[in-house]
Order: sequence, then C-alpha cells, then structure tokens
Amino acid sequence: MIDASSILKNCVDIVLQSGEIIREHWELPSNVRHKGSIDLVTQTDLAVEAFLKEKLADLVPGACFLAEESSRDDEAPDELCWIIDPVDGTTNFVHRIPQVGTSVALWHNGRVELGIVNAPMLHRCYWSARGHGAFCNGKPIAVSGVDCLNDALVGTGFPYDIATRLPEILERLALVLPMAQGVRRIGAASIDLAYVASGKLDIFYESGLKPWDFAAGMLLVEEAGGRVSNLNGDPLHFGEPLLASNGRLHALAVDLLSPTT
Repeated sequence: MIDASSILKNCVDIVLQSGEIIREHWELPSNVRHKGSIDLVTQTDLAVEAFLKEKLADLVPGACFLAEESSRDDEAPDELCWIIDPVDGTTNFVHRIPQVGTSVALWHNGRVELGIVNAPMLHRCYWSARGHGAFCNGKPIAVSGVDCLNDALVGTGFPYDIATRLPEILERLALVLPMAQGVRRIGAASIDLAYVASGKLDIFYESGLKPWDFAAGMLLVEEAGGRVSNLNGDPLHFGEPLLASNGRLHALAVDLLSPTT
C-alpha cells in the first residue's frame, strides 16, 4: 500500500525542479519535431521527461512509467505507475504562451493517488493526495460555487486529429456557446483541470485526451470538491471524452453534452 501523502512533498520538490528546465529553455530557440501534422515535441519535452523519470524512480522504487514522449500504450496500467506529461501545451511553449504545465500522477490499484500540475511560467504549482484536499502554492483551493450554466465559464480543447473530429467538435460548441457565459481554449488540459479545481473555470470538457493529459488534474478536481466523468456522467475510463465540473453543474453539463456521444 502506497501512502501518497508521505511522498507528496518530495514529489512536489522534484516537479518544481523540473520546472527550472522549462524556465531555462524559455529564452532559447526550440528544436521542434512533428509527431503529427500539429502534434509537436521539443528538446524541452525530452529533457523534462528524462529528469522526472530519473528522480521519481528513486522516490518510488519499482514503479513503472506511462509518459507522453516514451510510451505507446495509453491504456490504464494495472500496477504502480507514474503517469507523466513533461510539457503539456507544447504548442503554447513553442509560441512562448505561458499556459504550459508539467503533469505528474501516481497511479495505484486502479486510481490516481497523487497528482501535481506545475505551471512554471505562471508561478503556480497545484498538488493533491487522495483524501488530503487540493492546494496551489501551499494554499487550499476549491471549485467554484456557480450553479447556473449562464454564469459558467467553460473550458474545452481540440484533439490533434481535429480534421476527422470536426463535426463532433462543432456540434458541442454549438450547444455550449449559447448557454455559457463564455468558452475558453487554453491549450493544456492539465491547466484547464487545475483551473476547474481552483474555481477559475466551472466546466471543462474534451475528447481525444491521453492519460498523461488528465490523470493529475482529475485528482485535483475531485479533491477540490468537483466531479470528473465521461460525457454521459459515468465513471471515466481512459480513451473516453472527459467532463470535469464544480459538481453543482455536472448534471446540467451531462444533459447538454451527452446527446453528442
């Protein structure tokens, strides 16, 4: 049995150290490689992932890794596993837009036990351990109290295979835009989920996410008092479209979006 709270501080320290790599690279030219037509990877992604894997391997000996730049399998692991996105929002990073996050989650016995989302260029680090609440820079955070869709700020994102998913994306936007106070596309799901957890966004939904995009942020939302599910309101499984909310709006969001599944 893993006591996530006992390793949380050391894990946060490691993730904060990895953020210094992003800071150091911020003013340097990025060596960009295309994994897909709009899916990018830089030397920064690779450097941060290598650093995290080295340090976290010592923190929890025997844990495996599910990491964006070195993993092909995005199925839910059956064992003790670190789930890592070294630079979530690589396109933002390449364009020097500061909504860039490093997402680290510890998975054990079918669920996330520890989650950290660090946004080094925003000077914000969010963390949680199951049963111990959610925090940003050491201060407790909580979801918003919004209970009406007309007052809700909604976040969403677009998958890398957007060309093949355009009808479903536009269908959902057509439902959400007239109902919400506003819609934001930040470009880093881990940041979106941290924003739901801290009350900046009231709802977030996106399809095509990988485990490393949302594992840490999912725990942040839940520990901050919110809810995460698929678009039908059922427990989320890897590979399904994700819906996160402050909880109060969840049933309304499901009613709105479930017809698009």
